[in-house]
Amino acid sequence: MKQLFTKEAIQEIATVIGCDKITFHTDHYRLKIINADEKREMVLEVFPETSLGKDRGTLIVIYTGNSHIQLHNCTGFVISEELGEVTMIAESEGKLSGLVVERGASCSLYAGIDRDLISSDFTQLGVEVMLSGVALSLAEEILADKESDSDK
Repeated sequence: MKQLFTKEAIQEIATVIGCDKITFHTDHYRLKIINADEKREMVLEVFPETSLGKDRGTLIVIYTGNSHIQLHNCTGFVISEELGEVTMIAESEGKLSGLVVERGASCSLYAGIDRDLISSDFTQLGVEVMLSGVALSLAEEILADKESDSDK
């Protein structure tokens, strides 16, 4: 299994989301993002390969003052310097879950989204559904890449 979260990828993610310090522990990277203006702090931990029960995979963990979020089996990510965010995706049986980590110590989680939603006509969707499709549509590029890789 090719490792997604190399040291170089973690450094690029840290730069985009405004993390000054990366700490490597035995099995994971820890990035702390501070937004002093809005008095927010968030910790992003990336376990490039860890035990997830019977299988091994990539685990993404977010800690804030009042939440704990996990994305198991992360299969890809997209960095957007322009938006100042990284979108991490987990795909299973035609369903997507995505964690968007943003500069400014904020994040959003979208879970169990139909894969087809991200390439649909957003104008035909309700606002509450459209938001998840738009947010995860950045990942369409890496999902298409995975499809073409599996065709080979």
